[in-house]
Amino acid sequence: MKKRNLYIVVFVVSIFGLAVVQYQYLRIGLNLAKVQFDRKIEQTGEDIRRDLISRNQLTFLIGRFLEKDEEFFTVGLDSIERASHEFLNAFIAERLTQNGVDIDFDYDLHTRDTIYYLNSPSTHITRKNLVVYPIELAGYLPELISKRLVLELKFEPLNGYFLSKLNGLTLPSLLFILGIVATIIWVLKTYYWQRNVIATTNDFINNLTHELKTPVFSISLATKILDQQASAEQKSLIVIIRQQVVRLTEHIDKVLEIGSMEGKKRMFKLIKVDFKPYLQKLCEEFSLLTSMEEIVFTYVFEKGTFDIMAEVFHLENAVNNLLDNAKKYSENPVIHLEAVTKNKQLEIRVRDNGRGIDKKDRHRIFQKYYRATNGDLHDVKGYGLGLSYVKKVVENLKGTVTIESEKNKGTLVMISIPLYTGGKKT
Repeated sequence: MKKRNLYIVVFVVSIFGLAVVQYQYLRIGLNLAKVQFDRKIEQTGEDIRRDLISRNQLTFLIGRFLEKDEEFFTVGLDSIERASHEFLNAFIAERLTQNGVDIDFDYDLHTRDTIYYLNSPSTHITRKNLVVYPIELAGYLPELISKRLVLELKFEPLNGYFLSKLNGLTLPSLLFILGIVATIIWVLKTYYWQRNVIATTNDFINNLTHELKTPVFSISLATKILDQQASAEQKSLIVIIRQQVVRLTEHIDKVLEIGSMEGKKRMFKLIKVDFKPYLQKLCEEFSLLTSMEEIVFTYVFEKGTFDIMAEVFHLENAVNNLLDNAKKYSENPVIHLEAVTKNKQLEIRVRDNGRGIDKKDRHRIFQKYYRATNGDLHDVKGYGLGLSYVKKVVENLKGTVTIESEKNKGTLVMISIPLYTGGKKT
């Protein structure tokens, strides 16, 4: 629960921080856009001031309207006013476009004492919160009326315009943030859903394995009773039954231990041990079993002790798993186990003459519940837990598991565990 809350806090803080960073970048972008826009308007103002400083067709027409002089034209003053509106509007629009400004605008032409002479022929923008850029004219027109003349360019609040220019950056950024949020939420949801499924599955397995212990105990008790009245020939069979009951009990415990290891409820308690006697006993029991099934099994140990830091119960089960796999995946099994010390490691090698493992399956066979197939068939029964368990056990002993195999040419599985020497594990 604490980890989950920590992940959620980190996720929220990260998304909030990313949003703040994006917002700051956006503010910087808007400020830079405002500076650039001001420069363009300043250049536009200089162009307009330069073009209107002398007498030309446009300034002459505007001048006639400013002086209310209709003698030069054959039309009335209203027509001169409309023409002045339109020509001045077109002139300003052209200068703005030349300087890279493509935004709706209005204008007013007035004196410093706020007497209005001309304004936009049609209003393109609202009259609220306008951004105004005044351009004081010089030359012909102010001199004509002997007053200071100002041309004001008016724009709506510019942030909307700037954002429209930055859509190529802002919109993808927002989409990416939403994509990240959606992906992380989906991952967290899937992760916790899988954890709930695993917890439910482990509870089921634990309950099932505990229920299996009752019939196993009954079989064990029954063999003890039978042993008292059995003949010599029957006793050898009872010995095998007892050995298999013990193995079945250990397998039940192994399933429980897998759940414990995955949930980190139990840590391995490693002790210094000479593993050779345990390995000897394990091989003798397996040899007795295989002799009744016409399976060829041989084993050889290097001289000396096999001192390692281990938990014997789990290591025995791991080796048993390798021997069982060698037996199950061979039609006429020939199995050989070899234990040697090499490079300060105890190496336990199990070789068989079975069907081998396809190259595409080798990196997956240690995954829990994964089982290699023979074509489209799972012709060997099992749950895909064996090699996963072996790998977990060996990794807890600071060792490694390697596999060499060729299709239809058998398999060699090698466990390497550090030897214990001089009071320290090497």
